[in-house]
Amino acid sequence: MIECSHVAGLPRPEPGPLSAGCPECEARGSHPVQLRLCLECGHVGCCDSSAYRHATAHFEETGHAVMRTFEPGQSWRWCYVDKGIV
Repeated sequence: MIECSHVAGLPRPEPGPLSAGCPECEARGSHPVQLRLCLECGHVGCCDSSAYRHATAHFEETGHAVMRTFEPGQSWRWCYVDKGIV
């Protein structure tokens, strides 16, 4: 797995989650499919398979490029800018 240039600027260690679930989905009464954790600020949002795609919306609003899965047993990371697993 190749690290993109956006990974180098991330906090080490990575930030902890701000929420145990997607707060935007919780506010709407929606149920996310899977969760993603922003590795710059710790925001938790739902994936693109969820109705509202809050993780992508977070990237679009903040420019925070790299997130990782927030699902048990998974550890991959995704860069929105480079559009790939890093």
